Amino acid sequence: MATVDIRLASARVRQKTGDIEEINNLVTPGDVITADTGFMRGHGTYMEDEKLHSSVAGVVERVNKLICVKPLKTRYNGEVGDVVIGRILEVCQRRWKVETHSKLDSVLMLSSVNLPGGELRRRSEEDEKLMRHYLKEGDLISAEVQNVMGDGCLSLHTRSLKYGKLGQGTLLQVSPSLVKRRKTHFHNLPCGASIILGNNGFIWISPTANEDSDDTGGYEQNLEPVPRADREVIARLRNCVLALAEHQMMMYDTTILYVYEASENYAVSEMLKPEVSAELIDLVRQRLDMEGT
Repeated sequence: MATVDIRLASARVRQKTGDIEEINNLVTPGDVITADTGFMRGHGTYMEDEKLHSSVAGVVERVNKLICVKPLKTRYNGEVGDVVIGRILEVCQRRWKVETHSKLDSVLMLSSVNLPGGELRRRSEEDEKLMRHYLKEGDLISAEVQNVMGDGCLSLHTRSLKYGKLGQGTLLQVSPSLVKRRKTHFHNLPCGASIILGNNGFIWISPTANEDSDDTGGYEQNLEPVPRADREVIARLRNCVLALAEHQMMMYDTTILYVYEASENYAVSEMLKPEVSAELIDLVRQRLDMEGT
């Protein structure tokens, strides 16, 4: 007989409000950050009446004499070297348009991708005819920001074999402000899955692939059925990311692994319950505090 889980609405409200923490440096648009004229104005701020005001709702960050406000929710503002995950929107002349959760569509030039087999040569007219064979509308790719244009449009490249078309897996979207900038954003987790933490807030979880993409240049997709055990690992990791996003915790390989390890006492479906996700995040915070990270 199937069981039904029933919870009172009042209990859910109490659970939700119990997670709210007081943030001292949280500001809203128009708030005065400081009246000291010795500070430099950064992103998210403006000067008025010799006082520094916030132009967005977010958290004040200070680096020496520079003050900026990091928005709580915003579209992705790209920087050179960022790892991003995007979806092909359109195949144009010698370029692809890519959705990267930025203010404008990003651009991936034909000259900025690996040719099949990793061949190094100038792109010919034949390559331009085969563009839709390489990448077509709807394909997901991982790439790196090569340049930021004057209007904010991002120019991408996939010249390294670690970038390219993504195969089977799960795509999640969180706020870009929750993804912590690290030296690497590609992780093969010990639980048996791989995760790509895009700086643009797109997160890709997939089975750990074999190192055999050198021959194909990353354009051949493995469409073999994924074993049930791997699908359960991917689903658990997905719920771990959702729990971190729900409680506004920074995401990097350590926090995701800690949530995964804390969740092993629960079924995958139970992790979606608010009280369970709150308990998991509390355990992770305690562990981070004990380790001083």
